[in-house]
Amino acid sequence: MKKVLILDDIHDVLSEMLNANGFVCEYNNVISYNNLYDIIENYTGIVVRSRITLDKEILKRAKKLKFIGRIGAGMESIDTVFAEKHGIKCFNSPEGSRDAVGEQTVGMLLSLIANINKSNYELKKGKWLREENRGIELCNKTVGIIGYGNMGSAVAKKLSGFNCNVISYDKYKKNYSDGFTKEVSINSIYNNADVVSLHVPLTNETKYMVNQKFIAKFKKPIILINTSRGPVVNTLDLLNSIKNKKIIGACLDVIEYEETSFDKMNLKKLPVPFYKLLNLPNVIITPHTAGWTVESKYKLAKVLAEKIIKNKF
Repeated sequence: MKKVLILDDIHDVLSEMLNANGFVCEYNNVISYNNLYDIIENYTGIVVRSRITLDKEILKRAKKLKFIGRIGAGMESIDTVFAEKHGIKCFNSPEGSRDAVGEQTVGMLLSLIANINKSNYELKKGKWLREENRGIELCNKTVGIIGYGNMGSAVAKKLSGFNCNVISYDKYKKNYSDGFTKEVSINSIYNNADVVSLHVPLTNETKYMVNQKFIAKFKKPIILINTSRGPVVNTLDLLNSIKNKKIIGACLDVIEYEETSFDKMNLKKLPVPFYKLLNLPNVIITPHTAGWTVESKYKLAKVLAEKIIKNKF
């Protein structure tokens, strides 16, 4: 029996497709790490999002495990090196949320530069401020995308109608220009970007990639967008850079203080820098909802099911 344990809230299309192809799916979105440790040896597959970390210790127990499926893009909660070394295939499904991430990235940027959130808030407080909310146009600005995978390329495609100059840098890809971007060096991003959008995974290499040293390299003041992972950006350095006007605005769908499970956040216990960011008029923060749409919930599950089925476990 090919048993698959689903650990998070995932669209039913995943279990429906797997059941139709000979798998038996079980759903448990409350199981703890310790309880999973005791039963993981019984399963052919595990499907997760972010609630439980699948580290080396728990994977050592998974004697029958053939695959791990990650709903979404980031694989930082899975010891993929250990898994692959022991014959456990790892799948994710970034294709399912790339359109949603692309749309929210552009939406946040437009809201910031046109002062939409700010002026709406002021108007609700009885303030009619026009000159104070004179915006800037995206047209003819240079948008630098760092990381040109599913998300970065989706953002470039969404920007194609705005008559802006889209350039991109990806340390691990070459010759990927697709008509929506110009592939450049990281120095070209530093020298030309008006807007920088981050689309990198969270690794030891990218943690706090955006720090004071990184920001100081930009020739012009920039708008920073982060819809990747919170710890890619050092919050204190971001605050200081906004203060000294090296960064003139920020759109953040993620913050470094998020818990492992992105579904939970105790706002009352967050460090002071978060509240300082939250109260700045030139910063927009959303609760990790880029990629979080009705359509993406279905597509993320369907894409993952297709990848699992294709491997014929």
